[in-house]
Amino acid sequence: MPGAAGSRVWWRPAGLGRPSSGGVMFALPDSWVWDFWVADDGEQYHLFFLFASRALGNPDARHFRASIGHAVSTDLTNWTRVADALVRSDAPAFDDVATWTGSVIRHPDGTWFLFYTGVELAPWGSNLQRVGYATSSDLVSWTKQGMVAEADPRWYESLDGGWHDWAFRDPWVFADPDGNGWHLLVTARGNSGPVDDRGVVGHCWSPDLRQWEVREPLSQVGQGFGQLEVLHTAVIDGQGFLIFSCAARDTASARREVGAGGGTWAARAESVLGPFDLAHVFLLVGEEVDRVHGVNHHGMADLEDQQGAVRCFRTVDAQIVELRTLPDRLECLAMPLGKGGEAGHENLFLGTLGSFFLLTRLGDDLPKHRAEIGRAHV
Repeated sequence: MPGAAGSRVWWRPAGLGRPSSGGVMFALPDSWVWDFWVADDGEQYHLFFLFASRALGNPDARHFRASIGHAVSTDLTNWTRVADALVRSDAPAFDDVATWTGSVIRHPDGTWFLFYTGVELAPWGSNLQRVGYATSSDLVSWTKQGMVAEADPRWYESLDGGWHDWAFRDPWVFADPDGNGWHLLVTARGNSGPVDDRGVVGHCWSPDLRQWEVREPLSQVGQGFGQLEVLHTAVIDGQGFLIFSCAARDTASARREVGAGGGTWAARAESVLGPFDLAHVFLLVGEEVDRVHGVNHHGMADLEDQQGAVRCFRTVDAQIVELRTLPDRLECLAMPLGKGGEAGHENLFLGTLGSFFLLTRLGDDLPKHRAEIGRAHV
């Protein structure tokens, strides 16, 4: 079963046929549903998702009315919506406009932590993004603990940087590999260089998940991206990777001028803390898939249920649906990952529209090795 702060995503060869949608896994008739992530307490799956009322009329307006909803399931098929996890705070507050995407992790003392993006508007309309967290003993009743991190101008762009927002969002939290506290990676922007080429891997560190220290970014500006969204890390056969999304409109002009579009990308890394080779990223799936299937560049998740069956989900038309088949090359790209492998055991990578990936080595049609990474965002 998947871990508390993530899930598993399978490696598969390409050419498995076009995806076909099964039944709706989760939908709200009166609301748009988009980015989602999953936690597992050992007995139930907990689905956390962004939602906003369709009464807004304009779907683009949903972002400034987003709350974090919650549903539970024992089988990934039958879901029961429970009390919403988080809503915006009363003004003035760092999250008095909306609560955006986050991740869930469990402290060794048993406390669950939900890190999320709080949105506030500047007087001239730009949105300010900061990181806060809430705690729970049962994943159902959450208590906000306040803001813990924002962009430090020593390393990160200020509001006058010329970008459309103050980017410091999508917190991805994980334990230090050597046991030295916890790390938090965020979508952020550096404070120098061309405006459209400042995307960096923002970094914070904590000794206890409660007190956080903002640190310099783990990557440099000038790597071809205006922002690296819903980023997370993985280690596959000893090789570190950074996986992130960037829409075509948010890539650097030099990249757009040579015809490079947007999509979901991967970069090799020496470790989950970098350095990340963003100069040699490879595209997992292009943004044209979004136009084909009507979702944004974050939209798919593969989960394994308690019986070990692989279940594939994505968002389509503001609801989460199950796919009956895994995607073909329009939505996944199989590629070698360095080391090769034994005869009949090729290392392949499945890139999907989501940042929720399950990686495995396949040989003789059976999974031989699995690596747990990631979360789900759509």
